[in-house]
Amino acid sequence: MTKSQYFILILILGLLSTISPFSIDMYLPGFPSIAKDLNSTIDKVQLSLTSYFIGISLGQLLYGPLLDRFGRKRPLYIGLLIYVIASIGCAYTNSVEQLIFMRLIQAVGGCAGMVAAQALVRDLFPVEKTAQAFSLLVLVIAISPMIAPTLGGYMVASYGWHSVFLVLGAITAFILVAAFFALPEGQLADRTLSLKPKAVVKAYWTVLSDKQFAVYAFAGGIATSAPFAYIAGSSDVFMNIYQVTEKQYGWIFAILAFAMIGSTQLNHILLKYYSNKQVMKVAISYQVVTGVLMVGGVMFGMLSMYALIGLLFIFLTGHGLSNPNASALTLAPFSKNAGSASALMGAIRMGLGGLVTALVSVLHNGTTLPMVLVMALCAAGGLIILQVGDRKKRRIKREKLSDSYSQ
Repeated sequence: MTKSQYFILILILGLLSTISPFSIDMYLPGFPSIAKDLNSTIDKVQLSLTSYFIGISLGQLLYGPLLDRFGRKRPLYIGLLIYVIASIGCAYTNSVEQLIFMRLIQAVGGCAGMVAAQALVRDLFPVEKTAQAFSLLVLVIAISPMIAPTLGGYMVASYGWHSVFLVLGAITAFILVAAFFALPEGQLADRTLSLKPKAVVKAYWTVLSDKQFAVYAFAGGIATSAPFAYIAGSSDVFMNIYQVTEKQYGWIFAILAFAMIGSTQLNHILLKYYSNKQVMKVAISYQVVTGVLMVGGVMFGMLSMYALIGLLFIFLTGHGLSNPNASALTLAPFSKNAGSASALMGAIRMGLGGLVTALVSVLHNGTTLPMVLVMALCAAGGLIILQVGDRKKRRIKREKLSDSYSQ
């Protein structure tokens, strides 16, 4: 593979992976306008985020077997087409309930890009190179939160929130064309795989039964759900509590997104000297410490807006370090069922993300506490699962050594 081919491949896979980040981030500055136009409240508009995460979670479970059965590209094309149609539906909705439903359909379509991109990384790169490939994907993905809210803020201010969804549909149509002409096939269709419910459930159970998958999928899933709490609560925190404008909020979001960009590049360097597990554990550990500082600062009234932005910046660097390593460790045991494994990993992450955004909405009390508290709990939960998993592995290893000596 030449450097130009490698660049084009990473770019297209990254664009496929950015569909959901753009869909999540780009309309955030429009929350107050959406609530006003649809005669609703911000906490109800936040549920459109929750429905999007639920749609991604369910959609990935659907696409996993389809990508293994029919190859990577055909299900991808269908999913992206559904997304384009649903985006138009979101733009012309006239109630918050309709918006919540159309966001669900939009997510079911758009998540095809995420699952296909992850499976293609596993198809096209050797196991020892997947973490680096995921880091580059996360770099492309991390750029989207810098662009999406800022662009969304200007669009909402100039053309209204409806324009955001029309632009999302147009961007995805462009990505669909690029994937059609320039994306490699990856793993070919496997007609031996059954799509009957019993066979699909069995395939997912086989993946979930792998101990390495279970530990890193849930540890990484819970820890990487923390930014979803930030996404769900940040527009309310900055635009209603700190009274910044749509444009100012877009720039704040962009600055904080830079935390993930820098850390993904740092991760690329660290992996030359440390293992995936070592980097991941350290990243989640300092997220726990930062989360405790944010919660304490809010509870005791010690955090100004700028102090909060600084702590959020530090916290979010951990996402750029833990996310690609968790993905690589989760998918490492799989080759034949990479599509199903990728889908199940994504479903777990987005399902947890949906719960997290719903929790921020339920705990909404007009303060910053729900957002930072849920972020801290996510990091702590991920670290606990990682520690418990490591202890179980060490115990099993000791038992095997003991059995070998006794024989």
